Amino acid sequence: MAKYLDPKADLTFKKIFGEHPDLVISLLNALLPLDEGKKITDIEYLPTELMPEQPWRKNSIVDVRCKDAASRQFIVEMQMEWTTAFKQRVLFNASKAYVRQLGEGNNYRLLQPVYSLCLVNDILEPEMPEFYHYYRMVHEEHTDKVIDGLNLVFVELPKFKPQTVAEKRMQVLWLRFLTEIGEKTRQVPEELLENPDIKRAVEIVEESAYSEAEMYAYDKFWDTIRVEQAFVDEAEIRYGMGIKKANQENARRMKAKGFAIEDIAEITGLIPEEINAL
Repeated sequence: MAKYLDPKADLTFKKIFGEHPDLVISLLNALLPLDEGKKITDIEYLPTELMPEQPWRKNSIVDVRCKDAASRQFIVEMQMEWTTAFKQRVLFNASKAYVRQLGEGNNYRLLQPVYSLCLVNDILEPEMPEFYHYYRMVHEEHTDKVIDGLNLVFVELPKFKPQTVAEKRMQVLWLRFLTEIGEKTRQVPEELLENPDIKRAVEIVEESAYSEAEMYAYDKFWDTIRVEQAFVDEAEIRYGMGIKKANQENARRMKAKGFAIEDIAEITGLIPEEINAL
């Protein structure tokens, strides 16, 4: 029985979409808001390193970067954990790709749109039920008026449910591939294997196709993710402890001034037993 690696890992994701033009075309056409007559038919891979103008700043590297025959540029990134800085980094990378089209000339009419597709294995908009988020520059009142240029798409993988977008077959298949295939997979659903693009992607993540060195890099990636998550969890715990300590101090002062226990509980979030013990 075949064993599979998680396609969301850095190594496997880049192998699938950074080495197989037909597969990244299929993914982009399925997930980007492209008009029917403007689907991608061919791509050319571009360097994934977007050098900043200031040499002392750290380079920004994306997972996959390419352009089509119309010179539209496409950036694809897989993000395992959401951070507030990620959205700004995505905007920076898309802006950098857009600006660098000019080269040494200043013919702004030659500028073509840049599309950034960001697959996030985390929740970035907890107050929104939708998993798909499309950002672009629109008029605040007349939303049909658009300045074409930067197009940012964020997909929250944990929110994805196949039945919510049944009318978009390829979108569903690619998102099912990214969310259902992994190290715990023992049998790939037949409906995934029936599609030639998805079947090829499944074959690419078969563990037997990877060398010992690649497996080491794969395991190292998940070790890094686990360490980063541990730091985030610890920071959240410390932050929570700091808030509770502040609430306890406020409750103590309110109690000394004669505030009712019920009012203190409502304001601080502490339970009456905690307040009485102060």
